[in-house]
Amino acid sequence: MGHPASVAPETVRDEQTALIEAITEAVHDGDDRTVRRLLARFAELATIADLYALRDALDTARPSGNRRQS
Repeated sequence: MGHPASVAPETVRDEQTALIEAITEAVHDGDDRTVRRLLARFAELATIADLYALRDALDTARPSGNRRQS
């Protein structure tokens, strides 16, 4: 895939949505290697607003009793 600026915005959004879903699944599975790889790809496409969407997706995917304190 080329630089995000050369791709239709909806295509970039679809890829970001797929990445968020994949990251959420990898976090749930505890697959650190995949999480790092997917986060690197996400960073190439992400905007600040996307980081909030990722945080929200991860929060809803994690059972409430399983939240770690930072």
